[in-house]
Amino acid sequence: MIIPLADKLSLISFIFFSLMVASAGSLNENFDITWGDGRGKMINNGELLTLSLDKASGSGFQSRNEYFFGKIDMQLKLVAGNSAGTVTAYYLSSKGSTWDEIDFEFLGNLSGDPYILHTNVFSQGKGNREQQFYLWFDPTADFHTYSILWNPQRIVFSVDGTPIREFKNSESIGVPFPKNQPMRIYSSLWNADDWATRGGLVKTDWTQAPFTASYRNFKADACVWSNGKSSCTSNSHSSSSSNGAWLSQELDTSSQERLKWVQKNYMIYNYCSDTKRFPQGLPAECSKTS
Repeated sequence: MIIPLADKLSLISFIFFSLMVASAGSLNENFDITWGDGRGKMINNGELLTLSLDKASGSGFQSRNEYFFGKIDMQLKLVAGNSAGTVTAYYLSSKGSTWDEIDFEFLGNLSGDPYILHTNVFSQGKGNREQQFYLWFDPTADFHTYSILWNPQRIVFSVDGTPIREFKNSESIGVPFPKNQPMRIYSSLWNADDWATRGGLVKTDWTQAPFTASYRNFKADACVWSNGKSSCTSNSHSSSSSNGAWLSQELDTSSQERLKWVQKNYMIYNYCSDTKRFPQGLPAECSKTS
């Protein structure tokens, strides 16, 4: 039987699409709750995952897969009410003493005061690249999508599709970039009232416990690392397909304008502006920061 070219292309696209969204299933197919003694829960057959924190313990989960570049999306609804002292961390990380890490951390606050979204990038065990933001909405009222684009050229943090931070590969000027180690996805809800809210001045109000954060709609268009190999080296996961565009994705003009808007109006800390912290000179990559 001869299959028309258009049908062949549709079939190929379908196969690629099916493979690319293989990680967009229920949360219990992609994650394991790793600590918390029952405080982490899968609900509705894995459509929803919740983490909770009380005075005895927090809770956390991690991905079953390791990823080696990708575009990772997750919807979160953060702890409501008086969340001061609590931290909800959502991040990619490798293992070892020279680990790589890409961080979202949500620092709780008193009722009515805004959350602080804390971001950081570690490469070969070195971090100290913090940028912090307020959000332009209440992250406790509904779910919002928090995304990490990680490819060999850049890391982009986005919220509801709006980029808030870009960390470019600056290896050409001697700055290590996370591109040699696969990373898992981790998340945890924990007590950090020694530093999280106003430098530790505001403590966790345990009468408000348990504190709960919720997760849904995970999606990973990504290279999966397994048995020492990346799925992106196989024909079944071709980065040249339309669905692998993230592997070379960069910010277009519109995205750059939205990034500037966020950084002008909602950024509250940028390590690249902190000359007191770096009296010997700002880190080298700051000369290339958008």
